[in-house]
Amino acid sequence: MELLQNKLRPNLLKDVLGQEHLIGKDKILSNLVKNKKLFNIILYGSSGCGKTTIALALVNELKTRYRMLNATINSKKDFEIVIEEAKMYGNIILIVDEIHRMNKDKQDLLLSYIESGLITLIGLTNSNPYHSINPAIRSRCQLLELHSLTENDIEKGIKRVKNVLEDIEIDNKTIKYIAKLSSGDIRYAYNLIEFLYYGYNKKVTIDNIKLIGNTPSFFTDKNEDGHYDMLSAFQKSIRGSDVDAALHYLARLIVSGDYDSIYRRMLVIAYEDIGLANPTMGQKVVAAIEASERIGYPELVKPLSVAVIDMALSPKSNSADTAINLAIKDINEGNVGRIPNHIKTTSKDYKYPHNYPNYWVKQQYLPDPIKDKKYYFPRKNKYEIEMTNFNKKIKEEK
Repeated sequence: MELLQNKLRPNLLKDVLGQEHLIGKDKILSNLVKNKKLFNIILYGSSGCGKTTIALALVNELKTRYRMLNATINSKKDFEIVIEEAKMYGNIILIVDEIHRMNKDKQDLLLSYIESGLITLIGLTNSNPYHSINPAIRSRCQLLELHSLTENDIEKGIKRVKNVLEDIEIDNKTIKYIAKLSSGDIRYAYNLIEFLYYGYNKKVTIDNIKLIGNTPSFFTDKNEDGHYDMLSAFQKSIRGSDVDAALHYLARLIVSGDYDSIYRRMLVIAYEDIGLANPTMGQKVVAAIEASERIGYPELVKPLSVAVIDMALSPKSNSADTAINLAIKDINEGNVGRIPNHIKTTSKDYKYPHNYPNYWVKQQYLPDPIKDKKYYFPRKNKYEIEMTNFNKKIKEEK
């Protein structure tokens, strides 16, 4: 049975939802069709934003020969067959879905044919091509970002369903509800509607949606950029002391069910962003994580929310993170030197600080070439100010 999403896929660029920055009067993709010209391109953007639809609309409007392969599913032999077909006809458009997963063998096979123009490549990916696609492939392509569809775009797409399912029962309130749930993913909307249409005797209602427990669609795949964008937004909200934003992204991550990523990122934040401004935060986060693991969902939201609010409202300091990164930078650049003899294992010249007043004695610890090097620069928070003043005081006393 052909899926609803495929039945509703537009054949013409002008019918594609959204992407007004690429499609329309004097816009790049529309002009390519107008001029009957196509170049190697990579279309990247979130799930359900129209990458495949645009690729197929392009080849349809240009009335050109094409083949569509998946970088993960199709073998090297499948790619070789397309190349042989291209040799027979002089050129072929090759659409490669999930191009960021294409292995080196397939990339090496395609490169020379893309370079010669025998293959015109349209790559499709959810991932950021600047990070995930081989530079050799990337440099031969124009990169075009597709934007997530708006709720208005999704509503427009849902209203087209009646062109295929003429007897569907769905009102405007339900259309708006599904558009909000879809979070810019039209495929999600179509699949949900089709499921409800056949599951509830053609009645698509908000009550029926709630009965099957559907939650908003957003990136939860650990391999997609959106997942890392959400973790990034979570950390930056805590770092920026925006407690409400921090709770919002925590909630999204909890709904996605990826608790391990939440735990790891909270620990990173405790030591990277809060650090010495509130040095007990690491222990608090560990305690919250242990409590969450013990009580499980849904109760785990309680210790996690307490910890996240505490982290967002806490004073911040990245002095420790900055200090160790400066030290590592010196090591990588060769700024090291020999360990001073008096602090080597067998030295008899070492001065044991505990034998001196205030448990401190002046002596050199860093190697000679960097003996005056400074890595740690305290920030202006209560804990670091107190510790810095204490350290300064004991060194000044005779």
